[in-house]
Amino acid sequence: MNAPLIDNLQYAKFSHRIFEQMRAGGVDAVHVTIAYHEGFREMVLNLERWNRWFEDHPDLIFRGSTAADVTRAQETGRTAIFFGFQNPSPIEDDIGLVEICHQLGIRFMQLTYNNQSLLATGCYEDDDTGLTRMGRAVVAEMNRVGMVIDMSHSAERSTLETIDHSSRPIAITHANPHWWHPALRNKSDAVLKALTGAGGMLGFSTYPHHLADGPDCTLDSFCQMIAEAAARYGAQHLGIGTDLCQDQPDSVVEWMRVGRDLLGRQQGHRPDRAPPGLAARDHLCRRIQRAAPVRHLHGAQTGLDPAQHPHDHVAIHMPHMPKPEKPVPAGIIGKFFKIEIMQTSRPFRC
Repeated sequence: MNAPLIDNLQYAKFSHRIFEQMRAGGVDAVHVTIAYHEGFREMVLNLERWNRWFEDHPDLIFRGSTAADVTRAQETGRTAIFFGFQNPSPIEDDIGLVEICHQLGIRFMQLTYNNQSLLATGCYEDDDTGLTRMGRAVVAEMNRVGMVIDMSHSAERSTLETIDHSSRPIAITHANPHWWHPALRNKSDAVLKALTGAGGMLGFSTYPHHLADGPDCTLDSFCQMIAEAAARYGAQHLGIGTDLCQDQPDSVVEWMRVGRDLLGRQQGHRPDRAPPGLAARDHLCRRIQRAAPVRHLHGAQTGLDPAQHPHDHVAIHMPHMPKPEKPVPAGIIGKFFKIEIMQTSRPFRC
């Protein structure tokens, strides 16, 4: 049997066509992103969607849980799908959810995305304060249950402290050496030596922002980088983590680069986008729609023209409430919904 072909990270917009392409390309296993910024409940909804895919395409894919499933994928001509988080947000502030997530099939979790988390510091932060007190406890719990720690998006000190604190080898599933291309997301020689010296692995990324010369990177340049990395760190510690975002819209890819910040401060707000106050209002309205059955939103039940009152009102009608004759005060909404409200540059009412 040939050595398995494993992609250590993808965030494609998965479909039957992509599953067929995986098989045509001989991909035996893929670590897929099941959560970027989702909370626990939103992550469970993503698992539900994958359960339907497993039911609909059993000849192409199945859920992987252990290394033995990679061999089973090779033997049955299918692709094993392993679930991972690119952000610890699904465990919220509850360490007990680490074990629950593992029981649900999650096998990888990043301690940060690009920004600061409750556990560690992301690579886009100016001040890397390292692994937090909660981070140390979560690392120990991940070691206990058998969930792989992934530091692909984490800052230098946080990564080094995690390597040192973890009782098991960790992974950087999708990044490249900083000495080849000095992107914030790529890893220093010191980190890669510590990672591989502790038995960990690096997955080389083909994401354009991680490549020397970006989209113009040549195959020869990429292969020369891999050869140099093998000489420095040992080929047994190296793999591929494409960071493939196949068929994802540009808006998703942009969020992945800049992070999600309601106010758009330094994470990518541009003057040609809606001002922060509008973005906050729209975000709040989306959360209201997700929180409970909502039948009437904005001016539909108030006579207000949203074009004339873009910042002023959101009217809401719930099934057990009478049809509103005027916008519902925010205090009333607060009785029926759990809503995260963040400050904006201008006030707004619900």
